[in-house]
Amino acid sequence: MEFGRSERGKPVEPVTLKILVAGGFGVGKTTLVGAVSEIRPLRTEELLTEAGRPVDDTSGVEGKHTTTVAMDFGRITLREDLVLYLFGTPGQERFWFMWDELSEGALGAVVLADTRRLEDCFAAVDYFERRSIPFVVGVNCFEGASRYPDDAVREAIDLDDHVPLVLCDARDRESVKEVLVGVVQHAMTSAAERRQKATT
Repeated sequence: MEFGRSERGKPVEPVTLKILVAGGFGVGKTTLVGAVSEIRPLRTEELLTEAGRPVDDTSGVEGKHTTTVAMDFGRITLREDLVLYLFGTPGQERFWFMWDELSEGALGAVVLADTRRLEDCFAAVDYFERRSIPFVVGVNCFEGASRYPDDAVREAIDLDDHVPLVLCDARDRESVKEVLVGVVQHAMTSAAERRQKATT
């Protein structure tokens, strides 16, 4: 039987998968969801205020004027029988309580990293490692940001060898699609490995 088709050849409901997009403040999560979503993305952005200045570190992202306070939501159809729902998490520490709700039922995640502020992705990497949620690290290639070898980035964020690390451009639809396909493939591989361990 062909995946996504019934035995009579009629289309069936597509498989829907939930993917999280996480990372530090200003790393490009909202941009990534918006670049690839086939529907108008749901955004919960608010203007940065003077009151938030002491806790919102904008060094390196001085041009940022808004922040996600709950989540971003988008959808992309990778194939006729495979649809991804994307949930962008808020980046600031005071909104991290949302992560547990958003991660419920997630197949996997993208952790976006910015080489100018690599330490901002540590919390997301740690979060998914502790919960055994498969994830891929996407190094968002900002204009003017220095490029480093993959091994140097891996070492800087203490990333396990089995976790994929890819360069991407959160503004570019095709680049983001490649990252999302990588998340699905990594999650499927991780699930197969867990099943194999359970049966041996």
